Amino acid sequence: MIALGFLAGLWTASHRARREGISPEAVFDVGVWLIIGGILGGRVLYVITYWKQHFAGNLLEVFMIHHGGLVFYGGLIGAVLLGIIFLRRKQLPLWQMTDILVPGVALGSFFGRAGCFLNGCCYGRDCALPWAVRYPYGHDTYGHSVHPSQLYDSLLNLVLYGVLVWIYRRKRFDGQVFACYLIGYAILRSIVELFRGDYPENQTLLGGWLTPAHLVSAGILAVGVSLFLLLPRRRVLRPATDMGKAVARNTGKSKME
Repeated sequence: MIALGFLAGLWTASHRARREGISPEAVFDVGVWLIIGGILGGRVLYVITYWKQHFAGNLLEVFMIHHGGLVFYGGLIGAVLLGIIFLRRKQLPLWQMTDILVPGVALGSFFGRAGCFLNGCCYGRDCALPWAVRYPYGHDTYGHSVHPSQLYDSLLNLVLYGVLVWIYRRKRFDGQVFACYLIGYAILRSIVELFRGDYPENQTLLGGWLTPAHLVSAGILAVGVSLFLLLPRRRVLRPATDMGKAVARNTGKSKME
């Protein structure tokens, strides 16, 4: 399901790139780095999060992606970092490319979280609602009905994908769609976390209602809001800077302080 998510996200991004006059091959080239960064980042954060529970006594397990072996936020951070390095090295427009790519992240998460549901990881709290699910013998929740929190996340990501596509067609500055994704996902993830039941007690606060992902979401939200406010100013200030240089040349100055 993760592989299907990557393919769907890159395929839709390649169509947006073509409409922007950018080669679709560039999308698939950066996509390789996004996949590598996503897997590495997701695995590293998972190992850090569950070090005492799963890895402290068996280091070989670090290199085996198995049941619930990736953390989304780690994958997002890893993919963004490697993606930025690739785009800078190839001298591709950074913010324009992030806008082209990021709706595909939400679409990919739609498939990825459905895979979590099928796999039984990232499960929810006890639930008595009609749509509660019961996992079979051997699962951590066996004998209990729980929220299908993975499907909540999956469906909300599909909605977010639609919103991002709508924003993309009406965006006012490069980077706007990326900033909106960070804001939107941080909010929807914080909502879904209220229904998650798979965290060890020593990793939660406020009686289990505040999870590690809530803390990361707060940081992601802050970055998204900052980009949304600062990127338009960057676009507006550039002409003023160019004008200042022209004035300097006309007055015989070689440098403006």
